[in-house]
Amino acid sequence: MLKNDSIRDLVTVTDGSGKERQFEVEALFEMNGESFAMLRDEEGTVLMRVEEQGGDQYLVGLESEMEKSDLLDAYQIAVDAAPAEN
Repeated sequence: MLKNDSIRDLVTVTDGSGKERQFEVEALFEMNGESFAMLRDEEGTVLMRVEEQGGDQYLVGLESEMEKSDLLDAYQIAVDAAPAEN
């Protein structure tokens, strides 16, 4: 279990080699008509695309470092423009 002052949704992600990791959902957001999830665990933060197929949702890793960078930049701009309430 992750140590945090707030309670967040937890998801378990299985990588291509079958290794499972549990993440806290840091944020869900949309950009250019696609949905993304920012996930966090003890090892760091991961950005994944949320895809739907047959009514189910799946998390898919991002391959492009440029896409990751662009998404993180856009997310930071949005956070700066509308910071969360304390």
